[in-house]
Amino acid sequence: MTHPDRGELGRSAEDLAVAHLEAAGAQVLLRNFRRRTGELDIIAQQGSTLLVVEVRLRSRADYGGAAASVDAIKQRKIIRTTEQLLQTRRDLARWPVRFDVVVVMPELAPTDRSGAWQVEWIRHAFEARR
Repeated sequence: MTHPDRGELGRSAEDLAVAHLEAAGAQVLLRNFRRRTGELDIIAQQGSTLLVVEVRLRSRADYGGAAASVDAIKQRKIIRTTEQLLQTRRDLARWPVRFDVVVVMPELAPTDRSGAWQVEWIRHAFEARR
């Protein structure tokens, strides 16, 4: 039995996150915006708010889980990359920005191969401080 590689798992987690966001009424505008400063997984719009969404995949909840892995260093990278996005896409700069995290974890124990996933959307996960 072959196991999916890390990149494939990451893409699957992002696909699940997109489906979750869209089911809640968000419109996904961009995926995987890359710059030298970092990458933004998902850019979406919900109402009059621009959502910058970091997707975290974890096979276990140990060590604080996926949400805890978005530490201050990662937050700074996301914020700097968001600033670059807004400089290049002035059409997106008109909306207030909110930083969210979507956590994707197996619903059951990692040894269970049922393929069921739990998706948790953490709104206002962090703020850009000046």
